Amino acid sequence: MLELFLFGIGCVLLFEGLIYFFFAKKIKDMFQLVSTVKSEKIRNFSSILIILGLCLIYFTLKIYRI
Repeated sequence: MLELFLFGIGCVLLFEGLIYFFFAKKIKDMFQLVSTVKSEKIRNFSSILIILGLCLIYFTLKIYRI
């Protein structure tokens, strides 16, 4: 179980690093755009992502019985 967790964290770090590496200029532009968005909208969006992530984890563990 721990090896799957570490593998998953490694994949997330790898893909995030690749995105920042290849799209550094676009990321800077995106940060400037995000700074104009209200904090409440960002919190609402992140809440939806958290719920989706928890559902994905729950159903993955339920279906595959890891």
